[in-house]
Amino acid sequence: MIEVGIIGANGYTGGELIRLLDNHTEAEVTVATSRKFADVPIYKVHPHLRNIDLKFKKIDPSDIEADLVFTATPHGASMNIVPQLIDKGIKVIDLSGDYRFDDLDVYEKWYGLKQENPLESVYGLPEIYRDEIKKAELVANPGCYPTGAILACLPLANEKLIDKVIVDSKSGVSGAGIKPTDITNYPSISDNIIPYLVTSHRHGPEIQEKLGKFCDVGVSFTPHLVPVIRGILTTVHSFPSEDVSSDYVKELYDNFYKGEPFVSVLDVGEIPRLSSVRGSNYCHIGSFDVDENGRLVIVSSIDNLVKGASGQAIHNMNIMFGFNEKESLNNPGLHP
Repeated sequence: MIEVGIIGANGYTGGELIRLLDNHTEAEVTVATSRKFADVPIYKVHPHLRNIDLKFKKIDPSDIEADLVFTATPHGASMNIVPQLIDKGIKVIDLSGDYRFDDLDVYEKWYGLKQENPLESVYGLPEIYRDEIKKAELVANPGCYPTGAILACLPLANEKLIDKVIVDSKSGVSGAGIKPTDITNYPSISDNIIPYLVTSHRHGPEIQEKLGKFCDVGVSFTPHLVPVIRGILTTVHSFPSEDVSSDYVKELYDNFYKGEPFVSVLDVGEIPRLSSVRGSNYCHIGSFDVDENGRLVIVSSIDNLVKGASGQAIHNMNIMFGFNEKESLNNPGLHP
């Protein structure tokens, strides 16, 4: 049994980590930090977790004792916390963007922050970096949009069939975090779809950097906020460099993701649903349709809080410690 800490446990991703780890047979959350809610029972902030006898603590990272710590902290905050934990010999999975980029110039440009404490990390997408994650001290958990987008594009990039892709993603409001804003409050988002940062979202370069390790590809990314709580539906448009059929592409995806525990490849023409993955760590990939102009369409769906954040983080933990990869994550989605 390993002891686990969560820094920034009062947010949505922190709550999901606690919910999912409550059923883990090999890991126990022993400390959950929050400066705002110090000494407050967990369920006062996360009302669905009334069965968990744990209180938030205000504790300095250097005083945490654990085998692994999840840092569910804002961009820019993690870089001041993670080195302290690594120096103590604690493994870390960081859910911020601070350690996702290989190119620090790209990180600093798109996040508007100076990376003061660069460290060697592994990008925490198990479908690519499983072997590296096994040996990692620090795993940088991917962004939610990049998770759905990269998985939707990866088999095509691996075969070098694409040089440009248009990624159109629609996310539930929980992706904006627990603190409401003028855009995410109910009157603004209900019965509405809001494109935002249409050519300048920081997840675009993350998608491009990771796919760029497989082929020279340009990524054009636009996110939208939609009036649902959970989920990201991503539609990828591409014009492959050679003529392909839907059946060929489907077979390509079947072969690439064979044996992957959390990627389900659907039938040709079958469209992934948000409700099918809600609350789960699964990614569904489907469509594979080719139109008369040679445009190939791939669609993926994930739960932004689970496969897009906390569930993927636990999957990474399971790999790092040699646990069953599906441990505490094997529940299906909540449809309807």
